[in-house]
Amino acid sequence: MARILFIAITLTLAGCGTIEGMGEDISASARAVRNAL
Repeated sequence: MARILFIAITLTLAGCGTIEGMGEDISASARAVRNAL
């Protein structure tokens, strides 16, 4: 479970350029991970 979250966060950080976009993407990833679990 932790590995999935780590991968999601890593991909999110790698895929975004701005701090604002980062915050939104992390929120979206967290929601997606929670839904998957």
